[in-house]
Amino acid sequence: MASAILMGIAGIVLSFGPQEVLVGLGQDSNQLSVIALQLMGALYFGFAITNWIAKGTIIGGIYGRPISIGNFTHFFVGGLALAKAYMNGSKLPLIILLLAIIYLVFAILFGYVLLTHPKKQM
Repeated sequence: MASAILMGIAGIVLSFGPQEVLVGLGQDSNQLSVIALQLMGALYFGFAITNWIAKGTIIGGIYGRPISIGNFTHFFVGGLALAKAYMNGSKLPLIILLLAIIYLVFAILFGYVLLTHPKKQM
């Protein structure tokens, strides 16, 4: 549920405020970057809706496995990309490091869910 809320907020912000995000990151706002951020926002929001709808199911079971694989892949690859970008020595804002840490924490949690069997509640 936390990942759904995080991605939902990111999706709404990126969909409706791409120029403001670019300004906050110290980047120039051009048509291509605005459209790219809006598409990224749509992806985040779609993933958030998927996670929100699946919140009542057992994630990691045979039917919930695609949800855990998708989330693990997203957060693991995204976390590595953010960490690599921040550690390359470029002068990126500190928010990139914070996002990398959040992403990698979610990757660890979804990796745990992916690699363990869900327990039945009695």
